[in-house]
Amino acid sequence: MIDFKDEISLAENRIRPHIRETPLDFSLALSKRTNTNVYLKCENLQYTGAFKVRGAFNKLLSLTAAQKQAGIVTASSGNHGAAVAFGLNKLKLPGIVFVPENASSTKVNNIRNYDIPVEFYATDCMQTELYAREYAKQHNMYYVSPYNDPQVIAGQGTIALELAHQLDKIDAILVPIGGGGLISGIAGYIKAVSPQTQVIGCLPANSPVMAESIKAGKIIEMKTFPTLSDATAGGIEPEAITFDVCQRYVNDYILASEQEIKDAIISLIEAQHMLVEGSAGVAIAALFKNAEQFHGKNVVVILSGANISTGTLKSILTN
Repeated sequence: MIDFKDEISLAENRIRPHIRETPLDFSLALSKRTNTNVYLKCENLQYTGAFKVRGAFNKLLSLTAAQKQAGIVTASSGNHGAAVAFGLNKLKLPGIVFVPENASSTKVNNIRNYDIPVEFYATDCMQTELYAREYAKQHNMYYVSPYNDPQVIAGQGTIALELAHQLDKIDAILVPIGGGGLISGIAGYIKAVSPQTQVIGCLPANSPVMAESIKAGKIIEMKTFPTLSDATAGGIEPEAITFDVCQRYVNDYILASEQEIKDAIISLIEAQHMLVEGSAGVAIAALFKNAEQFHGKNVVVILSGANISTGTLKSILTN
């Protein structure tokens, strides 16, 4: 098992010049609604509009000169792709990003902003990832996983390092979860410095792969359905290291329906005048759904990203 505290401290030193320390905002409106003390970790204000820059930069900066020059390949439903493209652009490295054919146009355009080639393959994130890995192998390029990589996980874990000095007492952290890179980094660090803090995984009921895999005791393949939380959708890579980390450190999982995710996004607009994407909506929805569990406690909700399309936003607001 990775020594998360050390790896995340290394990541912090490596990536600090390239990322923002995002605010931790106390939400009076959400606190009153849930009878808890709600703090919002605003990764929606991170470069590229999502937390993924942390892990992508840590990985890119960890590579050897030869690996960098060979070119980088990655696969993503959008946010990780934009983060890698942002890093490649800043570090002036060659690379390519594969995205599913049904990826959000907003997220694809976000990747293209950084002048890195984008290719489409399949409609399931897992298939896109496997294809990208094979492409990298055949072209002697270096594949950067969205979550199944110690340096990527350590980069995401710098969020927890920031939280530890932004708030003295954290009772629970609600984290959106797909492949598990974000929650693994956060849980790995926070459990080392504050073992009593509960780390809760928040998933769309339409794509609860990690929660169901934990229940089964192994990574499983299962049918998933479209979800507003596209950043957490799809399967998990076989033998992903995040599975073991989640087994060890994540205390519980909460599933949210599409209606609950919608309501959460609208509530955040009304209460905070803040726009977030579906994956952040999942974490807010989980708070609302299980508010009694957190009464009187200091709860941090990770607002993982802001990259929602105008079409999706319209459909949320008008339905």
